[in-house]
Amino acid sequence: MKTRQAARTIPNFLFLFGMAACSSSITPPPTQTATSQNPITTVTIAPSPIPATFTATPSTCIPGSGTIVKDVLPGSIPPQEFLIYLPACYEASGSERFPALYLLHGQTYTQDQWVRMGAPSAADRLINSGESVPFIMVFPDDHYWNLPAGATFGVRLINEIIPYIDKNYRTRASREFRALGGLSRGGGWTLQLGLDHPDLFGSLGLHSPAIFQEHGPFVETIIQNIPAEARPRLWLDIGDNDKELGKGRQLEEILTRTNYLHEFHVFNGDHSELYWSAHVETYLRWYSKIWSEASGE
Repeated sequence: MKTRQAARTIPNFLFLFGMAACSSSITPPPTQTATSQNPITTVTIAPSPIPATFTATPSTCIPGSGTIVKDVLPGSIPPQEFLIYLPACYEASGSERFPALYLLHGQTYTQDQWVRMGAPSAADRLINSGESVPFIMVFPDDHYWNLPAGATFGVRLINEIIPYIDKNYRTRASREFRALGGLSRGGGWTLQLGLDHPDLFGSLGLHSPAIFQEHGPFVETIIQNIPAEARPRLWLDIGDNDKELGKGRQLEEILTRTNYLHEFHVFNGDHSELYWSAHVETYLRWYSKIWSEASGE
């Protein structure tokens, strides 16, 4: 099955990954169970308003566990794989369409990172409790980070993966109901793609983002060129013992200087899965909040 091509491509001048810094700061997966931690510093700024183009239909989902599906872009070389979380009522809900959250993993990890850290079970809890409307999650694979295919991951995500998902799964294919988030390297991708394509994403989540090094100054200029009403709502969080904390604070200063409405949180922790696992449900609650409000729930 062929996929449609998005009209825009990603310019190469925006950012450059700091590969060595990312590799040295990421710790192996934890062997212990993460527990919730209280933030030591929280700066909260109201999110940008996102104009609703239509009212979502209230879901008829019944409680249950979602399903994880493994898929691959047809004809992609090397194979571009991704995992998809479908809410429990997806199959039984007929023609109902759902918001879509794209979550990008960190460098040296694979598409299952967010799954291992509990994103599906956290989504189940929020949906089953009625705190969130049902939504789809997509976990694209970016394990080619140190190969030529890694540099073009962003192009594939925008031009191929998202159109394929919208065509083959029942998504609400508009920016208001599409969110992008990522941790570490995935957070760097989220910043780049989200600022370059504000028309595609209603929300951006930067979780301990590995800020790209040499072209960071372009971020401020790019933000200034995005009208305030077109800016996606934005969340930024990082651990107080994260080696990238200084860069995270610099990014937050840019957001403040450019009057970019956002949330900034510094929680206890470092650059590890233990830190991210402790906040997965908090992340999903933030992403889904705008969808639930649009649905009147």
